[in-house]
Amino acid sequence: MPARVVSFSVPAEARQQRVDHFLAAQAPGLSRMRIQELIRGGQATVDGRVARRPSQRLRGGERIVLAIGERPLLAATPEDIPLRILYEDEDVVAVDKPAGMTVHVGAGANTGTLVNALLHRYGRLSTRGGPLRPGIVHRLDKPTSGVLLVAKNDEAHTRLAEQFRLRQVEKRYLALVHGRMPRPHDTIRLPVARDRVRRTRMTTRRPAGRAALTEYRVLGTVAGFTLLEALLHTGRTHQLRVHFAALGRPVVGDTLYGAPRQLRSGNTSRPTLNRIFLHAERVRFRQPRTEELIEVRSPLPAELRDLLRELGWGAAALN
Repeated sequence: MPARVVSFSVPAEARQQRVDHFLAAQAPGLSRMRIQELIRGGQATVDGRVARRPSQRLRGGERIVLAIGERPLLAATPEDIPLRILYEDEDVVAVDKPAGMTVHVGAGANTGTLVNALLHRYGRLSTRGGPLRPGIVHRLDKPTSGVLLVAKNDEAHTRLAEQFRLRQVEKRYLALVHGRMPRPHDTIRLPVARDRVRRTRMTTRRPAGRAALTEYRVLGTVAGFTLLEALLHTGRTHQLRVHFAALGRPVVGDTLYGAPRQLRSGNTSRPTLNRIFLHAERVRFRQPRTEELIEVRSPLPAELRDLLRELGWGAAALN
């Protein structure tokens, strides 16, 4: 289907307005994210010239032409990607997700996801998550590593999802944060919502956000960094990351939430990690058919162990 072309005249009062903000106001049927996607794809022109970026400022008096094409249909297809399986039975698979891997197919991620790898290995999984998320009961952020549960069939998916809904699944994370925590053991109760300005971020500063509860315990502090055990009692997007950032203690490597790009220890500094120091170390759940209590653990990845060793942690902290 050919692209639908629409044009807009920019009034003088829109001077200094961003082109994506202007278009979002003029085309309410399109989300700002979709408009930004079109601009980045070269589908918007300002006075005949391709718009350089969504944040380009207008002068007033220009003519904007926007070509709105159909989005390509997404599909989850099998791909031969190695997977590390931590646990498996007839209903459930526990995968050791590496940092940098997206969990499921979506806009901007049609290949190389965990779902692509799972479909290649198993062929068929639970359909309850829809065609793009087969088997996916819960998620981990792309830069987070560790244990992820996958349902092989619809019955297992339903029962696991109910355990998550009732907060019966225990999810333990290990995180390294900048600075010292205010208390050795505490619970963070701050609502989490999408940041209205930076849409890739979450925020705790909107009272209308969803309730979020994080419990943490300090495992040790060395060279100005604190190693934490964190338990998620709710599962909001970026919950641990935004909660620790709200305390002024961002997760190491998490530049999205204000972590420095350089790690400083004593008189030396080095570039931060190519990932964030957040690892889903343990998950406890009930086998959906037998209700047996199962615990699955993922060892700390080598790059995180190496950083702890470099910062001066002893062997006890690495085990």
